[in-house]
Amino acid sequence: MESLDALTSLVAAGGVVVLSGAGLSTESGIPDYRGPSGVARRHTPMTFQAFTRDPLARRRYWARSHLGWRLIAGAAPNAGHRAVAELQDAGLVDTVITQNVDGLHGAAGSTAVIELHGRLDEVTCLACGNLTSREELHRRLREANPDFVARVAGVNPDGDVDLPDEQVAAFRPVDCGICGTGMLKPDVVFFGETVPPQRVARCFAAVERARSLLVLGSSLTVMSGRRFVIRAAKRGIPVGIVNQGPTRGDGHATVCVDAPLGTVLPRLAARVGAGTPLKV
Repeated sequence: MESLDALTSLVAAGGVVVLSGAGLSTESGIPDYRGPSGVARRHTPMTFQAFTRDPLARRRYWARSHLGWRLIAGAAPNAGHRAVAELQDAGLVDTVITQNVDGLHGAAGSTAVIELHGRLDEVTCLACGNLTSREELHRRLREANPDFVARVAGVNPDGDVDLPDEQVAAFRPVDCGICGTGMLKPDVVFFGETVPPQRVARCFAAVERARSLLVLGSSLTVMSGRRFVIRAAKRGIPVGIVNQGPTRGDGHATVCVDAPLGTVLPRLAARVGAGTPLKV
């Protein structure tokens, strides 16, 4: 495959910064908003404005997220995540910037991971700023809703589920366990919310130091991730993209590979001597 040859040459030179998106985690059972497993047409993500201003929207979010959390908590890194960690162990990948909130890069052994949109396994209080684990909140929500039983129709990429309004009405959210009244929010960047500027600055700095930028499993539809591809292209830094389907960064790419990441990345790692050779 000519494009895989070009991608191999790009990565073998080292100094790679990875930018990963939801497509990397689909093989771990976490669906994507776009792409082959996309659910964007049937589910509108929670916005920061709705979450903070509308108590009913907030109740709906926590009821659905409480049920969907077990899928995220139980997800394991797939072959793609492991291949990225192998490339990093081999000294070829310097930094991993991920748009995902599932923590699977770290679970696979990657270090120097910048979680652009935060982590779903942590919860913050918008009043006092206290940070607690999602497992602790899950326990508190179970205790507050001992009789809550609902049928899950489908799990969404941000860890919540499709749930009828009549089932949502029976759910009781909880407030901060430290200050007692603060609004709890998963420590992730919702749609309509701004990524902390210092985090964005770290990402730009990593990209500008890179020898190449490798995009994995992102359609680059939103500017949150696409801006790093644009910055790399403006600086003359080669961009490689591995994704199922076209992306909005293809015009800036030196090489594009349209294939499942769980297949391509282990092959790539084996080719550059970072992974265990696979029969293909």
